[in-house]
Amino acid sequence: MSNTFELALAPFHFKIYTDMPLVADNLRLMYGNRVHDVTGQSGVLPYIDYILHITHTNGIRRYFRPQARFKCDQYEPFKPLNHSQAFAMLEWGMNWAVASYEMEHVVIHSGVLALGDDAVLFPAPPGSGKSTMTAHLAFNGWRLLSDEMALITPLSQSVTPFVRPICLKNQSIELAKQWFANAQFSSIAKDTHKGDVIHLAPPIHQPSDLHRPAMIKAIVFPQYQADTDIDIIELNQSQAMHQLADNSFNYSVLGERGFNTLIGVVEKARCFQISYSHASDVQEFLEQEVLHHNVLEVAVEYND
Repeated sequence: MSNTFELALAPFHFKIYTDMPLVADNLRLMYGNRVHDVTGQSGVLPYIDYILHITHTNGIRRYFRPQARFKCDQYEPFKPLNHSQAFAMLEWGMNWAVASYEMEHVVIHSGVLALGDDAVLFPAPPGSGKSTMTAHLAFNGWRLLSDEMALITPLSQSVTPFVRPICLKNQSIELAKQWFANAQFSSIAKDTHKGDVIHLAPPIHQPSDLHRPAMIKAIVFPQYQADTDIDIIELNQSQAMHQLADNSFNYSVLGERGFNTLIGVVEKARCFQISYSHASDVQEFLEQEVLHHNVLEVAVEYND
């Protein structure tokens, strides 16, 4: 059976066609009331930004070595993957679509979390521990704006939420299940090009948080290193600009507006390179030394 879903993930709307129960089940589990089953209907969202297909491959392979295919507006950017990796493939496909086509924001490969309306970016390549850090903060009083993408309004410090599940890999999976025993986890995609992958549904304190921007106050380039003390290096603007540009998907395409946006961000935010083995050490440093927040006060704000 083929299903059609509409997914309201501010600031974007997706339409997803799938004939894979694994994908349908995980969409419902991860996105809750933000996903709408519109199979056989005209749809409920006022507009669609991206049309995605995640389906079985055709032919005899479907029965003997089933695979999943991803398409965005009929373009197929990835090779087919094992069908058990289909939901992870869809999540990666949404990342690809936004990174490839979004031009209203400067897009950075980065986690984004906020205390109140003060945001910290965590730009980092794979293997840095970015998503583990994101998960820890999101479940300890911080507001998740994104695990994967910072959407910065050009020529400003404002970053727009794009709240989706947190992607965890390999050893981080068991850690997260110990830390957040009552959280919702997707099925595991085993043996992907990134290793074993699972997605974690983030806490959403208030529905308005899905649309509530924040102002960038700090940028942290994290690097996980087991069994070491926290090591914090404050970067100058040139160092921070170079690393931020390396993690940007589209600033060069946006030309002068993109370049000036990144310059403005690093001029007004404190920037750090942090090596750590305990995410709580980074949390304490940011709350007490950078943002000067009491996380309990922020929790009260959420509950008012």
